[in-house]
Amino acid sequence: MGMLERCSRTNHPAFHRYGGRGITVCQRWRESFWAFVEDMGERPAGASIERIDNDKGYEPGNCKWATSKEQQRNRCNNRRIEFNGQTRTMAEWSEVTGIKLSALKNRLGSRLKWSPERALTTPVEYRKPR
Repeated sequence: MGMLERCSRTNHPAFHRYGGRGITVCQRWRESFWAFVEDMGERPAGASIERIDNDKGYEPGNCKWATSKEQQRNRCNNRRIEFNGQTRTMAEWSEVTGIKLSALKNRLGSRLKWSPERALTTPVEYRKPR
């Protein structure tokens, strides 16, 4: 129901990010909930529907069940960093490197302006508590 409302109800709070920018729900799913279930399977616990390509609509082949964490990383406003041939969000690089997300944001932000290589390979200095 949520995807249908976001894409078709002009008074929905998120319409501008969905239907307002051309995101649609395929006719098969609009016409039959059971066709949706047939294509997607039952919703796994803790998951919700996610579009693989955020510029395309809700349709077979462009949707999957995803956790909240996965969906947060697929948002269009995430900053993606390329390093050593891999592109990841800052949150993903934080997990991979063990560098806190806040430290990466500081290193890559407008104040320090470090390169991705420097930001992702410089060890974090340990400071003794005062």
